Amino acid sequence: MGVAGVLRAVDIHKTFQDMSEEIRVLEGLNLEVQRGEIIAVVGASGVGKSTLLHILGALDRPTSGTVILNTTDLFSGEAVDLAAVRSRCVGFVFQFHHLLAEFTALENVMMPALIAGEDRDSSRDRAEALLRDVGVRQRAHHRPSELSGGEQQRVAVARALVNNPEVVLADEPSGNLDRIHSRSLHDLMWELRDKKNQTFVVATHDLGLAERADRALTLRDGSLYEGIDV
Repeated sequence: MGVAGVLRAVDIHKTFQDMSEEIRVLEGLNLEVQRGEIIAVVGASGVGKSTLLHILGALDRPTSGTVILNTTDLFSGEAVDLAAVRSRCVGFVFQFHHLLAEFTALENVMMPALIAGEDRDSSRDRAEALLRDVGVRQRAHHRPSELSGGEQQRVAVARALVNNPEVVLADEPSGNLDRIHSRSLHDLMWELRDKKNQTFVVATHDLGLAERADRALTLRDGSLYEGIDV
């Protein structure tokens, strides 16, 4: 595991307005993630795990508090290009892979690099290398409908990695997979951490994955607590 901090959440509050009721989801939450670390966040359904990941990845803004990615203060009030942060610095993997049905696996993995302005040849080379790394190189020219659920999720992981992100945020990444494919996906995350020093923050209900993580944190009452307590 690395020693350099890559991601910090500082005094994060998040509230939602539902009719006349204010719903407090995160209340003074703090988190520090080290480079090369795999962190699992567990907690009851609806407790705010997805909300936390969305804020960490600049998909949503906190009501107050900030997130520091390396040295960039994402929500300080300064003009930070959050779209560029999401594109270049953060990879996302969701429970449902969200692959584009009309494109091949290779094209799906290339897409974020192309959107970020990379030329087609270098995007293709990197996408092919990642498909090899995640074990589905032979499926590069198949569309999502021609892939198994486990293969689709491996393609989604490759897509999340194509821009060499500082951190990958995974929201129930194996929640839609059977036990065998879930274990395979978990093994893949550890392989990527060991080979590439890749950092992962994973929201999960899978206690086996949480127990295997470098750190397991329980989200409860708007804050994070060390260990598994669900």
